[in-house]
Amino acid sequence: MGISLKKEHLKRYKDIAWLLIKYGNSDLVKNAGLEEILTKEEQTTDKPATADELATDLEKLGPTFIKLGQLLSTRPDFIPPAYLTALSRLQDNCAVFSFEEVEQIIVSELGVRLSRAFSEFNPEPVAAASLGQIHHAVMRNGREVVVKIQRPGIRESVIQDLDALSDIADFYDKHTKLGKQYEYGVMLDEFRKSLLDELDYQKEAHNLATLKKNLEEFELIFVPAPVLDYSTSKVLTMDFIPGKKITSITGLQLLEIDGPVLAEEVFKAYLKQILVDGFFHADPHPGNVFLTEDNKIALLDLGMVAYLTPHLQEKIFQLLLSISENRPDTAADICKDIGTPKEKFDEVEFRKQIVDLIHAHLEKNIEDMNLGVVILGLTKAAGDCAIRVPPELTMLGKTLLNLDQIGRTLNPNFNLNASVRNNAANILEQRMENSVSSQRVFRSVIDAKDYAEKLPGTVMKILDLIGNNKLRLQVDAIDETVLIDAFQKVANRITLGLVLAALIIGASFLMRVPSQFMIFGYPGLAIVCFILAASAGFALIIHIWLYDQKAKKFDD
Repeated sequence: MGISLKKEHLKRYKDIAWLLIKYGNSDLVKNAGLEEILTKEEQTTDKPATADELATDLEKLGPTFIKLGQLLSTRPDFIPPAYLTALSRLQDNCAVFSFEEVEQIIVSELGVRLSRAFSEFNPEPVAAASLGQIHHAVMRNGREVVVKIQRPGIRESVIQDLDALSDIADFYDKHTKLGKQYEYGVMLDEFRKSLLDELDYQKEAHNLATLKKNLEEFELIFVPAPVLDYSTSKVLTMDFIPGKKITSITGLQLLEIDGPVLAEEVFKAYLKQILVDGFFHADPHPGNVFLTEDNKIALLDLGMVAYLTPHLQEKIFQLLLSISENRPDTAADICKDIGTPKEKFDEVEFRKQIVDLIHAHLEKNIEDMNLGVVILGLTKAAGDCAIRVPPELTMLGKTLLNLDQIGRTLNPNFNLNASVRNNAANILEQRMENSVSSQRVFRSVIDAKDYAEKLPGTVMKILDLIGNNKLRLQVDAIDETVLIDAFQKVANRITLGLVLAALIIGASFLMRVPSQFMIFGYPGLAIVCFILAASAGFALIIHIWLYDQKAKKFDD
């Protein structure tokens, strides 16, 4: 019982096995049959590895594992706190690739020589990340831009790494208790989609354009516009933003800007993205948030975004309010509603963990409160108690975690919980306006128009069926045969009752008519009618008693 090892993935199997052994999971390696591809020296460790070493080891394994480490840093449901802290500091800085490769990719993707596309192009990169590197340039029309170029062969390398990880995740899901509980395969599928989306720069260009339009009402928020004619799946050209990382602001610079106003503006912009637009920048770590030279906040790197359905938006809105207002039972109900309880779901334990989590959060000082930590804590409680929550909730927790850090950098007294409550009315108003927007009204009008156009034809079809005696109604909720028999029985009894009543009334009138035919001193015909009516009445009573009572007892 082990993984069916594929030759093309042997190196990655070996790297993963070594990593698992180093961090105390040798049993998993043995069960998966990965032990045989390691040397005896690799199967043993001199000393226990520390959490801080994990980030370094993942960086050595390359871009896929760097991104995987960043994902794991948002999963407190199965990563110990010490490792979460270490992975949250995981850097995405990598060695640069040559300018010759940069030029070759740009020429191949844009179909034009570098000197014809740009009047200036700095051969030294501004930054080099795991998936690509960025160069400063100036277009022919004088527009200052940055150009992001994807690393050569990175997509193929990532796909191979993901396939190797998928083999191992599938094995653990089928053969280990933790795999069945946390469903590593599902998590890896979500990671695969997110990572491959990051490798498509055309999607990022679309994300930039969408977010820029959605946040145009926020004067202090800036989103760089993409240059679509100079962007492909491997090359992204966008506005250059002079400024510095938000975490690089010194105490003196903080005195020169209005930090509290900027902090509130950033958080309001994210509330709108999450709760109104249903599309939000899911990676606002300090390296992707800049303070511009004119003291605005710039949001960069939209490779990682999240989409929320209207239903999920509504539930998240309620969840944030329930947390900030100290209503743990409501928060538990909402989590259960938006998640999928599994077979071994422990609701009592789940509610207990939610109550403890929210109470502990609200008992802290304002300086220590962190709504992102609570959201991630909810996902951990869900995982512990066998509820699968949507990945968007984890992404929301990570986003709020970063926002809290940004908010406190700009304003040390920033209270994210209070901001949620203060903006709740405004968010609700925007959601209502959004629900009756011109586009939705127009969509409703179109639906009504389609219905009105189809209605005459539908009515004519029904009338034709009726005219030809072909109309049939099929109702699955009842047994038609039993229902018809019951109606016939009722109709027969009503008819018999009317006949008996007529006999009795007729006999009453005949009592006054003189007749030579007498019975017991009364007109004979009237007495005959009375006897017939009485006999039929008794027969009906006996029939009801014998048959209807039996049916009732049978049903009971």
